[in-house]
Amino acid sequence: MTAPIVSSGTADPAQPAPSEQPRRTPVRDRYFDLLRAIALFRVVFYHLMGWAWLPVVFPSMGVMFALAGNLMARSLKRPPLQVVRSRMRRLLPPLWLLGAIGVSGMLLQGWSPNSDGHPGWWWFHLTFWIVPLSDPPYAEGLQGIHGILGEDWASELAGPLWYIRAYLWFVLLSPFLLKALRALPWATILSPIALSAAFEFGYLNLPGERIPSALTDFSTFGACWILGMAHQEGVLKRIPRYVVPSVTPVIAYLGLWYALSHGFKEGHDLDDIPFAQSLWSFATVLILLHISPSWSEWPRWLRPFDRLITLLNSRAVTIYLWHNLCILVAATLWDQLWGVDVMWRHFSWLLESPWPVLAFTWVLICSCIVWFGWMEDVAAKRKPQLWPDGSSGSRTKPRAGTHRG
Repeated sequence: MTAPIVSSGTADPAQPAPSEQPRRTPVRDRYFDLLRAIALFRVVFYHLMGWAWLPVVFPSMGVMFALAGNLMARSLKRPPLQVVRSRMRRLLPPLWLLGAIGVSGMLLQGWSPNSDGHPGWWWFHLTFWIVPLSDPPYAEGLQGIHGILGEDWASELAGPLWYIRAYLWFVLLSPFLLKALRALPWATILSPIALSAAFEFGYLNLPGERIPSALTDFSTFGACWILGMAHQEGVLKRIPRYVVPSVTPVIAYLGLWYALSHGFKEGHDLDDIPFAQSLWSFATVLILLHISPSWSEWPRWLRPFDRLITLLNSRAVTIYLWHNLCILVAATLWDQLWGVDVMWRHFSWLLESPWPVLAFTWVLICSCIVWFGWMEDVAAKRKPQLWPDGSSGSRTKPRAGTHRG
C-alpha cells in the first residue's frame, strides 16, 4: 500500500487516511496459470497412457511445486504463522472430503484394523487423512463395483496423496527455507539435489518407510520449490541472462543420461529414478522461470483459452485428487462395450483405443469439479461456485484486503 503524500509533516487532505485506502489484490501471473494448466493436463494424460517420455517432455510435478513455492514466497511477506495456517486451510478440506467418501467406502467393503495387522495403531494412522504428515492408510485389493468401478480402487484413490503430503511439508518448511535462501541462495537451492545424490549413491540410508519417503520427495522436488521462491525473491534476476541458457542444457543432459543408464529404456520412467528426476525437473523449471514473461493479461493467441485455464487453476486440487478415480471409472465403463456384439465385431479398434477413455475421463473430472470443487471455495473462504471459469456469471466481487495466499 502506498503511503500518503506528505508536505511539511502534514498529510494531503485529498488523500484518504491509510486505514481508509483499499488494499490491492495481487495481480495474477497468467504465464504461471498457463504452466499449471499444462501440468494438470499432462498428469491426467500420463496416468492414463503411461508413456514414460511424457514426464521428460514436461515434468509436471516439478513445475507444480515451483509454482507453489513462488506463491508461498509471495505470501510470506505476511507473518509466517498466518501464511502457513492459511495454506493448510486451503489444502486440507478438499482432502477431508476425499477421505470422508473414500474411507467410508473402504469401511463398507470390510476394511478393518485387522486388515493391516496392527489393530492398536491402525486408528491412529487414520489421522493422516486429517493432517497428512505421512501417507494415509488405505485398503489394498478391494473389489470394485461391477461395470462401474474397477478392482483395487482404493489404491488408485490414494495414488495422488503423496503430492499432498509433500506439499504440506514444503509449506511447513517454507519460512525456514526462505530465511536460508536469503542468507545462502545457491547453497539452499542446490541442497535438495545434493541430498538426492546422497540417497542415490548410498551415502545416506534410513530405516523404515515413512521418513525416507518424505525425504525422497524433498530431495527430488525441493530444488523446484526453492527455485520458485528464488524467482519471487529476485534471486534469478541477479545472475547474467546468458548463464541459465548455458548451464541448463548441461544439467538436463546429465539427468537424462543418468536416466537412460539406469533403466529408463526398460519400462521405467523418471519417477523410478529420483536423482534423474531431480536433475531433469530442476533444469526444466530453471529455464521456464528464466523465460517467465510475467503476463498480467493473456496474449491474443491464448485469449480463447482463458476460461478453460481459469477453471483448471481454480480447481487444481480437486482435479488432482480425483483424476485417478475418474480414469478407473472411465476405463471400467468403456470396457463394458466389449459385451456389445456390434462393438467387438466391427469396432474393436475403437474399444482398444485409449482416446475415448481420455475424453470420458475429462467428462468425469468435470463432474467432480461440480460435485466436489466447491470445497476449495469453502476452504478459501469464498462464495462456493459450481463452475469457476472466470465468466461473468461465476465471478464474485473480492472482499477488500483479501489475498490469494
